[in-house]
Amino acid sequence: MFAKQPTFNEPLSQTEVLQHKQDTGRALVLNRPKALNALNLAMVRAMTPQLLAWEQSDLCKVIILKSSAARAFCAGGDVKKVVELVQAKDEHYAQFFEEEYRLNYLIGSARTPIVAIIDGITMGGGVGLSVHAPFRVATERTVFAMPETAIGLFPDVGGSHFLPRLDGFLGRYLGLTGQRLEGQSVFWAGIATHYVPSERLPALQERLCELGSSDPAVVNEAIEEFSQETAQLSDPAAYTLFPYLQAIDRCFRYDTVEEIYAALEREATKPGQGATTTATDTATHSTAKIAKWAKETLTTLRKMSPTSQKVTLELIKEGEKRNLQDCLQLEFRVAQTMTKAPDFTEGVTAKLIHRGKVEPQWQPATLEELPLNQLINNYFKAHTHDLDFLPITQPTQNATTTANPNANIDMMASKSGQKTPAIFTPTTHPNFALVTAKEVLHLIHNSSLKVTTDEIFDYFHHKYSGKIGMTTKLQILLSTKFTVDPKTKVISVPN
Repeated sequence: MFAKQPTFNEPLSQTEVLQHKQDTGRALVLNRPKALNALNLAMVRAMTPQLLAWEQSDLCKVIILKSSAARAFCAGGDVKKVVELVQAKDEHYAQFFEEEYRLNYLIGSARTPIVAIIDGITMGGGVGLSVHAPFRVATERTVFAMPETAIGLFPDVGGSHFLPRLDGFLGRYLGLTGQRLEGQSVFWAGIATHYVPSERLPALQERLCELGSSDPAVVNEAIEEFSQETAQLSDPAAYTLFPYLQAIDRCFRYDTVEEIYAALEREATKPGQGATTTATDTATHSTAKIAKWAKETLTTLRKMSPTSQKVTLELIKEGEKRNLQDCLQLEFRVAQTMTKAPDFTEGVTAKLIHRGKVEPQWQPATLEELPLNQLINNYFKAHTHDLDFLPITQPTQNATTTANPNANIDMMASKSGQKTPAIFTPTTHPNFALVTAKEVLHLIHNSSLKVTTDEIFDYFHHKYSGKIGMTTKLQILLSTKFTVDPKTKVISVPN
């Protein structure tokens, strides 16, 4: 399955996954350019054992995940094959999700630092291969999206874990609408940990392989060396969602899809109604612009599967209080029933087979036809079996990814109740992305004195060792999530 290549820059042979070894660096290269590196089961089965082998090797200090072509890192999973199996009543239809989710968990919990180079299209299954890695490098060519509600599914591959951890209610917005983010916006949103111009990627990869260290801090410093503080990286306006962040929070903070629709309808007619004044006001983000955004968002949502929207919101709400392992387990339970429901076959056929030439006919066609209790019974409790993580790992007393005691699932026990020896011990790396709104909020709430903007900037620049983009990200957060007194510069939290 693997073709040996001595360096990163030589031509690649036509196998679907390539491996490179250079000094103490290792790389897995996705190589299905004609299919935009769409992830299939064969690729999953090639990547998982190789990652495990490198995880156990003392010679491997850093692992790079990348693409052989600039157009796409990975455009998604092979859901058309799943539809074929479902239609043939083949009970192996869930096998792709089972093995894919295990790979997602391995990437998110490996001890060896993993650097995902998300250069190009990164959607669906490609997000699962990258977003759980401690280092995610975006470029000007990066295009991110989780468009599953358009095909009768939900943002899986751990989407229920990473989406609720984005600032405010951005994760709900991205998960429900499938909105695309490009280039630097992927960095500002917190999906990527670093932004590096694509022309610097070959040199970055060479540097990572020469490090000779598996210390995440050393890896982080190396990537920072290749990041670039451009004029755009100093301008919040380069973040395409910046004008809409407050409206996103106002509309997507509700716990039912119906309430979200109602909030968007209000925003479309009376933008900013009930908004708290912050440093960024309607003079900057015009009411007409916000109203247009709300109308367009409603139009987008009304094209999506009603079932997918409700399932997605419930998963994101639940995922906020679960760890990655628990989230993948819950997603696997839901995937078993969602993929056999009419909307999945209908959505994949309309969007991916007929390429949008026909509109999907959703069942049910409206949100009102699917009460919450029916949704829970149909999709969260009707699974046939659980995801078994035993083929790759089991927890130990020192493991940092312990199960949620409220989850009521024993994910690590085999069917016989016995545990097998661990292949590796799961770990959790520090956060190397930009500061989040929750971090700022925590600092303000835990300070005995009033906190000013100058103090916030000094604190987080020191904590993140002068990380590139930190000043701009703090400007974005302070102007959209908090209230700043123009005279004293004291920060307060809006009600």
